[in-house]
Amino acid sequence: METGAIPLADLDGPFDLQATLESGQSYLWDRPDGRMYESTDARGGDAWYETVVPSIEGVTERREVVRVRQTDGALEWESTTDAVPILAHLLRLDDDLDAIRAATPDDPLLRRAFEAYRGMRLVRDPAFTCLVSFICSAQMRVSRIHGMQRALSRTYGDTVVAGGREFRAFPSPERLAARTEAELRDLNLGYRAPYVRRTAEMVAEEEADPTAAAELPYEDAREYLTRFVGVGDKVADCVLLFSLGFLEAVPLDTWIKSAIADNYPDCERGNYAATSRAIRERFGGRYAGYAQTYVFYYLRGGGA
Repeated sequence: METGAIPLADLDGPFDLQATLESGQSYLWDRPDGRMYESTDARGGDAWYETVVPSIEGVTERREVVRVRQTDGALEWESTTDAVPILAHLLRLDDDLDAIRAATPDDPLLRRAFEAYRGMRLVRDPAFTCLVSFICSAQMRVSRIHGMQRALSRTYGDTVVAGGREFRAFPSPERLAARTEAELRDLNLGYRAPYVRRTAEMVAEEEADPTAAAELPYEDAREYLTRFVGVGDKVADCVLLFSLGFLEAVPLDTWIKSAIADNYPDCERGNYAATSRAIRERFGGRYAGYAQTYVFYYLRGGGA
């Protein structure tokens, strides 16, 4: 395993690894200490996070194991390759967080959320992993969603050996498409099992490709993703925001609907598309998804 460190002083703006990876954006990572999602602290310690990263066009040509932790002043990493470009991509280390914060409205709720979790970044997860994760997210706590993804990896993912340890990759579309609904239900996917299987089949058989949405205008991209089974507007927005780089996307989940009711009632327009458009404008447009994620995590952590 190669090792290295990324000085946090080299980034544009602060960085918070725990908030970034435990805020409900990504289910790609795991903590080997078993304490994922125990708290909503900002900078809650120097725990290791680890994952198997699939090949990503323009980033890595093959599957790699990556481990990372935040210490005072640096992101330390261990990997089967030079992890700097992979971490820069997955954790959006190239974002200018100070500029993004400055571009959002000076709103009391946003101000409290940004102050509570200074340094939280959005993520760029692999599209298929992100798609399956959020299909599983309906009416689920983040810890349960994470548990489903770990179960899928343990049961159907390939084993990757690195540094004398075994890691499990997230299963490919072909591997998941070959499973039966009953097998997936055995992993506690419940009614989501046929959605996951059929969506994997669509990708494996090239009926549709979630990465194709990245080439479309935002609302067309959201419409494209809803062709996958089990994907409505909210799940589509999650994939656009946390995988495909649409930083204006605002998933209207329970927490954001609550924020709209309590703080921005004029943004409620009676349907998803119009309400989404209104809250995007209220959150500043271009980086509205950043504002959404801070508000989501702040409210989920008990903020008001």
